[in-house]
Amino acid sequence: MKVGLSALVTPREWSFAELVRQAKATGYEAIEVVPREGGELTLDTPPDALAALARLAAEEGVEVTSLCGSGGKPSNLMTSNESERRAGVETARAMLRTAKALGADTILHTLGGRPNAELYYHVAYANALRSLQELAPAAEETGVNVGVEYVWNGFLTSPLEMAQFLDAVASPRVGFYFDPGNMRIFHQSEHWVRLCGRHIKKVHAKDFSWEKMIVQWPPLLKGQVNFPAVMRELRLAGYDGALISEVPPSVASLADTAAAIRTLIEMAGG
Repeated sequence: MKVGLSALVTPREWSFAELVRQAKATGYEAIEVVPREGGELTLDTPPDALAALARLAAEEGVEVTSLCGSGGKPSNLMTSNESERRAGVETARAMLRTAKALGADTILHTLGGRPNAELYYHVAYANALRSLQELAPAAEETGVNVGVEYVWNGFLTSPLEMAQFLDAVASPRVGFYFDPGNMRIFHQSEHWVRLCGRHIKKVHAKDFSWEKMIVQWPPLLKGQVNFPAVMRELRLAGYDGALISEVPPSVASLADTAAAIRTLIEMAGG
């Protein structure tokens, strides 16, 4: 496993080069990049510019392991508005192309929406399933995984349902982006690994605590996630990819979080 850092929690003003430099200096081996509208990295960045960014990271010995976010483009894969849904699929295809050019093997996708008063759950389910099945050939062609993350949007709220949903997509390139902090409010995080392990493509490193109805995201190993059990299940599932920090520097320093991730890797046996 590798020690990873997501640009989701680093200062937005950091350039790609600064992200790589800071990651390496504080003990990280891999980064998750975030396209941002009007920024240095977007889904419209030309291939030669992406190649230059990939070289910069490689020269510093830092792996670009995943890509998160649509850079302000449409991303709703569960909507019943057909033009919006098709636009979301096209955005996801652009995310796959951008990830491949950067050398990343996975994109994170939240499915971009949620069931609501007008969008019934079973319809959202059918729309999301169709969207991912349409996206699967592009994922297979590029060799880049789509990792679906559970993000408190009222959808795919149990490990059984997530596993069954991904089974129905039926693509080796469409799987699960596991965040142990996100499901701890409802479930034991390690249960998700046991039931969805064969689908896991990437892992965020994040803790969780809930005391007196107050949700907090504490430093790693300071919350209620049973990380020894989580890491044991990840080892049994055969996961050997990056553990990507989603801990903001305001919660714990980048160096302290990198050290905590190394402790997690030791729990899994290295």
